[in-house]
Amino acid sequence: MANFDWHAERSDLAGIALLDRAPESEGIDLKAVRLYRLGRVRDQMKRFDVDAVILSDPINIRYATGARNMQVFSQRNAPSRYLLLTANKSILFEFTGCLHLGQGFETIDEVRPAKTASFVAAGPHIADRERAWAAEMADLITELVGPGASVGLERLNAGTAIAMKACGLRIVDAQEPVEMARAIKSDEEMKCVNASLRATEIGVGKLRDAIRPGMTENELWSVLHQSVIAQNADYCETRLLNAGARTNPWFQETSSNVIGENELIALDTDVVGCHGYYSDFSRTFHSGPGAPSAAQRDLYKVAFEQVHHNMGILKPGMSFRDYANRAWNIPEEYYQNRYYLSAHGCGMTGEYPYLYHRGDFPDAGYDGEILPGMTLCVESFIGKASEGEGVKLEQQVLVTETGVELLSRFPFEDDLLR
Repeated sequence: MANFDWHAERSDLAGIALLDRAPESEGIDLKAVRLYRLGRVRDQMKRFDVDAVILSDPINIRYATGARNMQVFSQRNAPSRYLLLTANKSILFEFTGCLHLGQGFETIDEVRPAKTASFVAAGPHIADRERAWAAEMADLITELVGPGASVGLERLNAGTAIAMKACGLRIVDAQEPVEMARAIKSDEEMKCVNASLRATEIGVGKLRDAIRPGMTENELWSVLHQSVIAQNADYCETRLLNAGARTNPWFQETSSNVIGENELIALDTDVVGCHGYYSDFSRTFHSGPGAPSAAQRDLYKVAFEQVHHNMGILKPGMSFRDYANRAWNIPEEYYQNRYYLSAHGCGMTGEYPYLYHRGDFPDAGYDGEILPGMTLCVESFIGKASEGEGVKLEQQVLVTETGVELLSRFPFEDDLLR
């Protein structure tokens, strides 16, 4: 029997080796993607005068390093793993028993075991755990960048943040520099975005083909979930598929409701797909076996008009306020049940910026500039406040130097556009 090099085999099966050579990675320089994203975070840290950030949101950790581990668990149980990032050092504190998952990344200088500062882990000793955690991190940050450092935090216990401030650090919010970093995509990063979209479109195609009156919403939604997970997606972030009367108002979660004949079926994908990138487009289908009604077609055509008008006005250099002023006017009968945003940024999840409707801008809106390299999702929900079904449509686009490039390619429904 030939000698078997177990250590070599284990190295070949390491997380980064498999991720970088997976089918969806073909033609993508993932090392360049990771280094670009890390550079973006550091550039924004410098811009906002932040000496160090501690990232505990698993999506932001993946953005800055490429490292992925128990994404959903880590969102609920922060800080179970976290990243300390300075201008010159990147230290991943990985979950117990998982240090090997941070090995091999050119974006990570060192991997250390995390010490979870949560009530679940520490019980009644949580305050002591938080103070010890803060003191250890403060000593490390002082060693790396000097005393009195400005430290950006996100998703940490209030007690931990208070304890770190007591250690002499200047505590600031890390959300702004990280969101501003994520907002602009590189050309190589866009290959990841498109890979995720193509995989999700395959899943939506299978879902569309599976539509049958008599099946439940859950059964239909699971077709998409199975397909995208098989293509190395992380998870579906929401449960937004519903049928018939449950399509209006929007934001009714997928349920055991049985799909009836000749009903509308509305879907928002919200897939955190391969490479961790968000595939976010919406489509509305008809369950058959008959043809759509005139009322169903009217709803669909209005939503289609809204999305395409708002895609058509997007251009680089446009202010958020100007976009709101020029965006499609929602007819009064549909205004109450409108979608809460006109458009939003999209990367590894929904992100900066939020673009509000004209009527909502005075209370909720903020100004900024639409820039090349932003990926945006243009939204529409059309349904009357008093009655009937609703239609959800959404397209994902890239802002270019001259306009926008359509990213989501799944077709619209011809029988609903007639």
